[in-house]
Amino acid sequence: MKRTLQDKLAILSDAAKYDASCASSGTTRRDSRAGGIGSAGGSGICHAYTPDGRCISLLKILMTNFCIYDCVYCVNRVSSRVERARFTPEEVVTLTLEFYRRNYIEGLFLSSGIIRSPDDTMADMVRIARMLREDHGFKGYIHLKTIPEASPELITAAGRYADRLSINVELPKDDSVARLAPQKQPKGIRAAMSHVRETRAASKVASHRGKRPARFAPAGQSTQMIVGADGTSDCDILGTSTRLYQGYKLKRVYYSAFSPIPDSSAMLPLIRPPLIREHRLYQADWLMRFYGFDAAEITSSTKGGNLDLEIDPKLAWALAHRAQFPVDVARAPRELLLRVPGFGTRTVQRIIAARRSGPLRYADLIRIGARVKQAEPFITLPDWSPGALTDSAGLRARYAPPPVQLSLFA
Repeated sequence: MKRTLQDKLAILSDAAKYDASCASSGTTRRDSRAGGIGSAGGSGICHAYTPDGRCISLLKILMTNFCIYDCVYCVNRVSSRVERARFTPEEVVTLTLEFYRRNYIEGLFLSSGIIRSPDDTMADMVRIARMLREDHGFKGYIHLKTIPEASPELITAAGRYADRLSINVELPKDDSVARLAPQKQPKGIRAAMSHVRETRAASKVASHRGKRPARFAPAGQSTQMIVGADGTSDCDILGTSTRLYQGYKLKRVYYSAFSPIPDSSAMLPLIRPPLIREHRLYQADWLMRFYGFDAAEITSSTKGGNLDLEIDPKLAWALAHRAQFPVDVARAPRELLLRVPGFGTRTVQRIIAARRSGPLRYADLIRIGARVKQAEPFITLPDWSPGALTDSAGLRARYAPPPVQLSLFA
């Protein structure tokens, strides 16, 4: 039976939901397929955030969910019995332009299973981006999921047309990749990421005549790791993220909680990890990128190498290092203010700006937007002192979620 374009879109947009590296925030709660207006969430539209904070809508699809690889954690692996479909390059271009003209989207996130060979698949993806840019003058955002086994020439071509490239490292440890995705080579993945990093750097250097090279992936590159498919601890995951950020100048590392799949291998866990674990990793990642923490600090007080699921990692660090508190908000440097639970980066900026006008008081912090109730045990102000609260034995209980009575019938 020949599939319609709508049939293919339903299959391949659903298959793309496992890729977290475009920061999708779509939900089925607002899916208008069951009735109502104002949402195109059921048609493969997701949301991503630009570096300047804007939220943009993207058409998020796979070019195909056919794949010659047999990664045991992937629902689209060659041995899986999922429903298959494939877009032609022309169909992807048509969909993107029609969605764009209707003001549904501002860009395209395109990934794919591997068909025939990595080079053949990557060539089709480059062709899609080239047709959009050159044949149709498309100025919207394009994010291509790069296939690391493809030739460097094709990856270079992809970066000429795409705003961002992403190359998945798949799993935090090389031995896990070898065991669960034997057809993928960690060295090859890192080589592709190095090629993107070096080509981006070269694209920013003008020649001796002042001529700038052609732009290359101006929004940088990102990657994704699956969490919970192997026994890697959060400590090791954050260590891997640190090396990726430092070694390849990544814009983002995305963490995707493993989701059990049909007909899965006995090598995989039977249940998915709690989603709060994925959330804690994102919080820790944020601390490393914007708050001056390193992975060793964040995980220094963990049990078994995993982050505390009951409280966020910044609060967990503060509770484990109470000797550094309370902080005098009127005099503390920015680096120390950033370590106060309840103070975000914008809050700290506002505190430093407000200090120039005179001493801050409790009401000023509320006006600034600080989460004062969370910060109270860790700060001093002219009209506030935590007293013995900072060192109290029950301080953790103040923040931990209350116990829940389990039900026999849940």
